Parts: sequence; C-alpha cells; structure tokens
Amino acid sequence: MKLWAGRFSKEADHRVNDFNSSIRFDSRMYKQDIKGSLAHAKMLSAAGIISSEDAEKICDGLKGILSDLEKGILGFDFDAEDIHMFVEEELTKRIGEAGKRLHTARSRNDQVALDIRLYLKDEGYEIIKLLDDLLKVLCDMACANLETVMPGYTHLQRAQPVTFAHHLMAYAQMFMRDVGRIKDALSRMDLCPLGACALAGTTYPTDRALTAELLGFAGPTANSLDSVSDRDFCIELCSAISVIMMHLSRFSEEIIAWCSWEFKFIELDDSFSTGSSIMPQKKNPDVAELVRGKTARVYGDLMNLLSMMKSLPLAYNKDMQEDKEAIFDAVDTVKLCLATFTPMLSTCRVMKENMRAAAAKGFINATDCADYLTKKGVPFRDAYKITGELVAYCIAKGLTLEKLPIEEYRKACPEFENDIYEKISLETCVCERRSTGGPAPTEVKKQIGSVREFLNREDENEKA
Repeated sequence: MKLWAGRFSKEADHRVNDFNSSIRFDSRMYKQDIKGSLAHAKMLSAAGIISSEDAEKICDGLKGILSDLEKGILGFDFDAEDIHMFVEEELTKRIGEAGKRLHTARSRNDQVALDIRLYLKDEGYEIIKLLDDLLKVLCDMACANLETVMPGYTHLQRAQPVTFAHHLMAYAQMFMRDVGRIKDALSRMDLCPLGACALAGTTYPTDRALTAELLGFAGPTANSLDSVSDRDFCIELCSAISVIMMHLSRFSEEIIAWCSWEFKFIELDDSFSTGSSIMPQKKNPDVAELVRGKTARVYGDLMNLLSMMKSLPLAYNKDMQEDKEAIFDAVDTVKLCLATFTPMLSTCRVMKENMRAAAAKGFINATDCADYLTKKGVPFRDAYKITGELVAYCIAKGLTLEKLPIEEYRKACPEFENDIYEKISLETCVCERRSTGGPAPTEVKKQIGSVREFLNREDENEKA
C-alpha cells in the first residue's frame, strides 16, 4: 500500500506506478538515505518526540538494512516507489510499529533534498581526487619536458616557440580552477534541509541544528520553502562538471591532432588506443574522441536541469524528480572520463624531435627578430615591418631566418649584426621569455612548484 493511500478510493493504475517510480535510479542513494534517517531518529529522541527505546530499535534496524544491502543479502524492491519508501517499508517489516515513527517531523520532500546533497557531496570529493591525480601527472610530465621545444599556436597557425612543459602547465591551471569550482559548489551545498518537511516546517519541537551537526553539515538551511524547492546546487555542480569536460575536450582535441601523422608529437600507448576493423595500419585515439563526444552529453545534462527548473513555482513539484538522472549522469561521465584520460596521458610517448622539427618551421622566431631591432632603438612598428619583409623574402627564396645571409639582414636594416642568429635560435627564444608565466624553463619550474604546493594543500586538507 502506498504511503499516501488513505486519501484515495482506488489503487493507482500500474502505468502510473511505473511512471511515478524513481527507485531504478535513486536506489544509488541508499547509504545517504539511511545515514539521514539515523540522524533524524537520534534527533527525534533527543528532542523527546519519540522514545529512546524506539530510536534505538530504528537505528539498529537501519544499520541492519545497510549491512544486508552492502553484503548483497538484501536486494532492492523495484516495485517500491522510491528509495525512501523501500527503506521505510523494510524497516517496518523488521521492527514493527517503531519503524512507522521514523517519518515523524519530516517529508519525502526534505528527505530527498537531503539525500541528494549528501550524495553529491561525496561524489564532489571523488571528482576532486580524480582532478588531483591528473594534476600530478601533468606536473611529472612537465618536469620531464622543461626543454622540449614545440610550436605554440594561434588560429592553429604556428606562432611562437614554447615548451611542452609550458603547454601542459596551461592545462594544469585550468584543472586547478576546476577544483576550485567544485569546492565552491560543495560549500554552497553544505546546508542541511532535513526538518523543512513538505514546505512549511513542523509543529514538533525539532532541533535542526543537531540534525545538521550529526550529518556533518555547516548548519541547517534558512528557509523551509527554499529547502525543498530548489536544485540550484545540482545545477551549479553540473555547471562546474561541464567546465571540466570542456577542458578535457580541448585537451583531447589536441591529443587527437598530435597523434596524427601530420603532427606526430605524441604516440598513445597501445593499451589506450584502438584499431580498425578493416584498415590494419590504424591506431585510433578513441579515448580522447569519446571524451570529446561525452562533453556534449554533460552539456545536455546541464540544459536538462536548467530547463526543468525554469518555470517551477514554489514549492516542490514532481518535475524535480528529473534532477537525479541528469546530475547522476554528469557525475558518472566526468568520473569515467577523468579515470581513463589520466592514465592515457601518463603512458603516452612524447616525440620530442618531431616537436622540435615543427618549431623550426613557420618563422615562429619572427617576433624575436623584431624585438632584436627594437632593443637597438628601432621603433617596434618599423621593426615589425622590416621583419615581415624579411619573412616574405625567405618564403620567396625557400630560406628560413636562421639561414638568411647576414648581408640580406643588413640590406633590410643596418642595425643587424652577426649575433642575430643566436638571438633568434629557438632555445634562446624560449629561455629569454622569462616574464612571469612564460615558457622559460626557470618560469615553468615555478609554475610546476605552485601546482605541487596546491596538491600538497589538497593532501593536507584531505587528512584533516
């Protein structure tokens, strides 16, 4: 019999039951549901709302259900409406009348709001751990490639020389911000809605601060209507996850290009590549391609959540049951992508010679040639024009700036001297870019150091 059956003279149509049921996907929150019920029972007893004997029976029964679910002794009843009803009905079967007192001074509205917050807090910290693992790999790879010169690009055109370490540290900055975004979302999620009941609180003398404390929240939510009727914490977390996926997708796009014969900057390990059913020579970067594709899926989850909430009046509406599949899918997807992307990256082979060879083409030291003249007093705009004319001459003659005779340099501008060749060497171009955040090895070492300090703080916070 349904919890709400007393009001109705007919059983719900079986199609309504199937349509209404959420246990197929909210059963994953069983730990959080039981944890919330344990805290609620303890609060009810402390407030004198139920007897200590009933509270003890309830807590023992809940712990037994949890243990049996964990051991596989008890399976979910998918005929139950949701995880909350499954647990409550199982509890009542086991301990009798005392089990019926557990739902005093709460509603499924505040119960589900609690469960999903608890679940997403747990999952948010798991995502942070996976991001930390990726950051560690980026640091290790950067340390091994401080002097691996490669072309930096704008508009997918070779632009200026950088190092592979510098390139990796750009992504490290992005993923560190992603950690911050997840933490920000978790901090705003860290309030306990239990006790808000259906929408207007309760006449029982509950202690919501105690419930929040027992569940590890910073405190109770401030408004009972808001407590049960918003899912902005799901939307904010999904938004942060979408940004992570966007960063992973951009990185994947580069990896896909770098693996191609046209670049050949890296080679993925065989264990993180796939082949073709018809072309025996193929080695495909399917992991990176799937990460790129799954990014669209997570964006869809975010749009699902935003669209679901955009027209809902206060307070709870059944539409909000749709929040779980979307946010669960986003969480599952980003965790799967991070857990696969990180070892794919850590096991790839960096083809340093090919990166260096690509950097030697495309006149990516032209800016340094112009800077050479500027430092000798030539106005930058004039130096820029002179260098552009030299590049055009080299292209016409099949030369590079490194191979251009000094006589041709001096024809363009008498300020050129023989030291121009040393000044425009790729290694000099990189090493001289010592401005804060630049690609010089000394600067990239600082960047790696700051990421490692960030990770050390993460480790300390986790231990605390």
